[in-house]
Amino acid sequence: MKNNFTFLLFLFWTSIIVGQTLTERTIQGRISVESNFVDGVNIKNETTNQATTSRIEGYFRIPANEGDIVVFTAVNLEPLTKIITKADLANNEVKIEMMLKSIVLKNVVINTYPEISAGKLGIPNATKHFTPAERKLQTATRGSLDGILNGISGRTTMLKKEILVEKKEKLLDKLEYLFDENFYIQKLKIPKEYIKGFQYFCIEDQPFINSLKTKNKTMSEFLIIKLAERYVKIISNESK
Repeated sequence: MKNNFTFLLFLFWTSIIVGQTLTERTIQGRISVESNFVDGVNIKNETTNQATTSRIEGYFRIPANEGDIVVFTAVNLEPLTKIITKADLANNEVKIEMMLKSIVLKNVVINTYPEISAGKLGIPNATKHFTPAERKLQTATRGSLDGILNGISGRTTMLKKEILVEKKEKLLDKLEYLFDENFYIQKLKIPKEYIKGFQYFCIEDQPFINSLKTKNKTMSEFLIIKLAERYVKIISNESK
């Protein structure tokens, strides 16, 4: 009798384990941040305690069932929690869109010391220090008649373009200061003759521009790696 009970108990637990194994599914997808695919994102199924990381180009696979809670985390990215649905299980590629972490600054108290001012700290509404090109534009548009005449002659448009060129030159200077030639060649796999073109490619990307302006080198490096992957593909396709 005891042996029969043990046998039945064994069958009961075996059926549960087999049933769970048969129903376990796998979701696969791709992770992106502001249209850039991201590798190295930590992915954990909190329901089953299984984990993985996204591969190159943001692809990932992880076992999951309907209703499981999956958490996506990475340095400099906002954590994302997703509850798996039937649609996710049926989808060949689940798209996960993550966001960069926003840095919230505490209140800044200025003028505690005479030598510190809002302008020196770069705080908005402080005294504006114009660049040479900006000063030319201010002069050209100062006064209603001068503004009208310069607008008709095209001088205002020309000066605005000059300001854009000036801003790009400053961004290029920051870029060259942050990363040396070896970084482009060895880390990013950019051929030497394409480095300058890649730098211009980078300063057309707004998230990367923002990282340069805020002097966030960690974020700049994170974004430039993704830009390099796209640029290498472009030059590879052009050479075919």
